[in-house]
Amino acid sequence: MLDFLRELRANGVVTRVAAIAAIGGFLFGYDTGVISGALLYIKEDFDAGSFEQEAIVSVLLLGAAAGALLSGWLADRIGRKWTKIISGSVYVIGALGCAFAMNIPMLIGFRALLGFSVGTASFVSPMYISEVAPPKARGGLTSFNQLAVTTGIATAYLVNYAFKDVPGDWRWMLGVAVIPGAALAIGMLTVPRTPRWLVEQGQDDNARKALERLRAGTDTDPDEELDQIRTSSREARRTSTRDLLRPPVRKLLVVGLGLAIFQQIVGVNTVIYYAPTILQQTGLGAGNAITQTLTVGLTNVVFTVVAILLLDKVGRRPLLITGTAVAGAALLGLAAYFAFPVLQDGAPWLALVSLLVFIAGYAVGLGPVFWLMISEIFPQRLRSKSMSVTTVTNWLANFAVSATFLTLAGAITRQGIFVLYAAMAVAAVLFFARWVPETKGRTLEEIQRDAGADDHVPARAER
Repeated sequence: MLDFLRELRANGVVTRVAAIAAIGGFLFGYDTGVISGALLYIKEDFDAGSFEQEAIVSVLLLGAAAGALLSGWLADRIGRKWTKIISGSVYVIGALGCAFAMNIPMLIGFRALLGFSVGTASFVSPMYISEVAPPKARGGLTSFNQLAVTTGIATAYLVNYAFKDVPGDWRWMLGVAVIPGAALAIGMLTVPRTPRWLVEQGQDDNARKALERLRAGTDTDPDEELDQIRTSSREARRTSTRDLLRPPVRKLLVVGLGLAIFQQIVGVNTVIYYAPTILQQTGLGAGNAITQTLTVGLTNVVFTVVAILLLDKVGRRPLLITGTAVAGAALLGLAAYFAFPVLQDGAPWLALVSLLVFIAGYAVGLGPVFWLMISEIFPQRLRSKSMSVTTVTNWLANFAVSATFLTLAGAITRQGIFVLYAAMAVAAVLFFARWVPETKGRTLEEIQRDAGADDHVPARAER
């Protein structure tokens, strides 16, 4: 932990830049968390049934998939910086539209627009941070994005609590999102473009200036780093989308897609989106359910901080495997609570405790590691295309899970759906143990070379 904190102090400029870029993650987290509380009031105001509630929640995810798909092209065309500025601006428009929605179709339409912004930000934020971060601190700095996601969720829960008894409750909850959207758009105006994008545009002098600014106060040699970036950039110009399916990049794509799918099918966003609904099903009223949800948000933030402090010390794989195993065990606890009436009567705390343990396990494993690793493992020449494919897959998996939770809970019972998610967690652990590489402490070029995905990158000594 002390080593990581020293790295942050030594890289003060990068830390500030990463924190601003990570606001994109905050947008995703805030919207994910705020709809969970707002939905309790929206369904009353608009008399929304289960299908309409699922549509209100999940349409954002379809918009996010579209945003992630387009953002690969945008990130290469206009740069990571300006893509995020546009994303923040669109988010402001979407938040205002949701706050003033007069009916369900209007609300769904503006949530789709919000989704477009969130999908774009979720794609570009980890890419931007990983491209400006030094290797020794890249894990923690890139995970600023996941910390921002969890902070956004916790903030949303606090906002839900603050406005639960205020006239216009859900409109205020959704409208407050204007603030972080504007903060992202304005904040990104103050940060540099990434050196990698500048090299890809033939702006080597500007790339060197950006590196000198980003590595100020450190012992990093900007010329050596710039040479590595130039090498991988030359390879990028000689590739096409078909290269994603050629070995050994295909193996890395399998890893990325596996992480993308398993991050969602363990059911995390059903817990986030429907946490108050789940707690309400234990017998709590809407207000008390929202109040207890605050502990879910706080746990998410605390254990994400733990992950950030450990990622560059313990490594990605140990946290990923251990965290997912813990999350799976907690899902079985939720299933047991809903399966046995004796637990509902004698241990009413079990549902909340299981939710908290699940979130803790997820927050130290799948939560941050997915976004970190897809920004690390792919060759520079294919990074935008690869991250676009994996991010779109992640959003579609999120949509599939979130759009079916209430329906499946009615069809196979609440305990049945949590057993299903637990089975997915077991499959995830087996997949991670077999396929996911360790990337701790290595430059992006070294990771590509060791995977055999970039044979033209000169070998360097092991750290």
